Amino acid sequence: MKSAEIKMLFEQFERASAEVEGVECWSAREIQQLLGYSKWENFSHVVDKAKESCQNAGQKIGDHFPDVRKVIEAGKGAVHEIDDILLTRYACYLIAQNGDSKKEQVAFAQSYFAVQTRRAEIIEQRVLEYERVQARAKLAETEKMLSGILYERGVNDKDFAIIRSKGDQALFRLNTAMLKRKLGVPNSRPVADFLPTISIKAKDLAAEMTSVNVQAKDLHGVHPIETEHVDNNQAVRAMLLERGIVPEQLPPAEDIKKVERKLKSDEKKTLTK
Repeated sequence: MKSAEIKMLFEQFERASAEVEGVECWSAREIQQLLGYSKWENFSHVVDKAKESCQNAGQKIGDHFPDVRKVIEAGKGAVHEIDDILLTRYACYLIAQNGDSKKEQVAFAQSYFAVQTRRAEIIEQRVLEYERVQARAKLAETEKMLSGILYERGVNDKDFAIIRSKGDQALFRLNTAMLKRKLGVPNSRPVADFLPTISIKAKDLAAEMTSVNVQAKDLHGVHPIETEHVDNNQAVRAMLLERGIVPEQLPPAEDIKKVERKLKSDEKKTLTK
């Protein structure tokens, strides 16, 4: 296939996409033409195979192949409706994989949607990693603020470390040392650097609650503040359990330091392009 043909097909596939309720999708009727199928009956067999592949992959067909009606012109100003299907990028990928690869358009689509799907997965992963880095920075800021508040109320650095560990035990049913062993965290590193985003945010919420309540209740001394922090972590744990999330059973996440370096490296590469 010549480069001019590839460029033309690329532009055609790009122009055919539309956004429906925030999701990029294509019309099956348009994809039919772009893949070189002249008859809907023949193309519908390919769609059926793609739906089967979707189901076998554990995905919901309705999420990727919703049925719709399409209005077309029938000549002399008349219009009528025909059956159509909205296709997500993943659905288009499956259709291309189940299509006739002897057709140049299908061969191109197989590569096009494979690359597009992979690119979307990478972007999604980077967004999730950035969210986790931001959550970790927010937790550090919250704990720093809480430490300052507690220092003014008779709690030193050693006491603060104990209070924080008691909070971890209330949230995870494991003290900090046991949690580190379970997650494989080096002794010299904070456990939060290896927690998934939701666990980081749970710790942050509990610390925020402690910060607010210590001031609102005018608490002083280690014991009442420790009790407050434990209660807040227990409350956050109860909320997670109610939604079917058991924090100590969540798998460890990648070292936050490595994630930060990766994001910075990607940013530099983007700026130098």
